[in-house]
Amino acid sequence: MGLENRIKATAKNIEGNIQEVVGDITGNTQNQVEGKAKQAEAHVRHVVENVKDKLEQMKNTLSKGFE
Repeated sequence: MGLENRIKATAKNIEGNIQEVVGDITGNTQNQVEGKAKQAEAHVRHVVENVKDKLEQMKNTLSKGFE
């Protein structure tokens, strides 16, 4: 499930980049802001997935120590 969430976050980041660039080209500040917001959301999603991965690693390490 983590990979699926990472793919969605990457897609959201790309979407945000494109929207921001289109806003830059057209001078549409709303598109610029929305694009940046999507990029920020994607970043947060990646951070969440990184934290999940670290917690899973810690869990695995601890459970090996109790075997």
